[in-house]
Order: sequence, then C-alpha cells, then structure tokens
Amino acid sequence: MPYLIPSRTPLTPDQVERGFDYLLALQMGGGGAVAGRAEADPELAFILLRLAEDIVWPVTAVDAETDLCADSFALDEVGCVLLSALRDWARDSPTTAVPGIARSIIRFMVSVVPDPDHEDFADTLEASRDAHLAVAHAVLSAPGAHR
Repeated sequence: MPYLIPSRTPLTPDQVERGFDYLLALQMGGGGAVAGRAEADPELAFILLRLAEDIVWPVTAVDAETDLCADSFALDEVGCVLLSALRDWARDSPTTAVPGIARSIIRFMVSVVPDPDHEDFADTLEASRDAHLAVAHAVLSAPGAHR
C-alpha cells in the first residue's frame, strides 16, 4: 500500500481537534449533532480522510516485523481498498463524504481496534485524539517545522 500513501504534511493540532470534535459529536449525538458542519468547514473532508489514513494504515499494513501469511496480505489489501474508496469519495463529493468517512472511522475503531482500557467508546475516541494531538504538537515543535 505504500504506493497509495503519498508523503503528507502532518495534521496541525487545530485540525486534529476539529476532526475528533466531529467524530465525538457524531458518536455521542448522531447526525443531528453534526448537521451543517461539513458545509461550514470545507477542510473537514480532508482532515477526516487524513485521520482515517492514520488510523487504518498502521492496523492493516503488512508489517515486516511480524510473521507474514496470506491473511497479512489480505488485510493489507482491505486497508488499501477502504482508504482508496474514502479518498475517491472525499475528492468527488467532500460534503457528503464527511459523515461517511467519520462513520467509517468509528466503525473501524469499534470493530478492529477496540481499546480494552476504555469500555465507553467515547473514551477510546478521546484517547485516540490525545495520541494524535501529541504527535501533532511534536511535529509542530520540531526544528524546522513551519508554524
């Protein structure tokens, strides 16, 4: 899948917050809680797509450190297909893609990467947000980073 993941500028802390705010609002309050946000924030489709890449890719990609088997490559391809479809959707219809990408992230996290330390999924989302924020702040404060 590396051929599908172009080098990217990391998300800023503000972008991470906006993306996870949307995910949490959707998870806690449903579609009504996020109505109008996609239209008000044109960058939201991009942000959610980037979060999906950051969440899906590490879980599905073939890892040279593990024992490889046919299932490893199948999982890698499933990740490729999912991210490719989400990219196409975001490119072709960013406004309608926002809730779909968000629901895909939530479903992926619930089904594939459950967090045994957090019984409530909102806690899992908040823990993931905190981890993504830590990375965003580290990248922002790195020498030579554009501010």
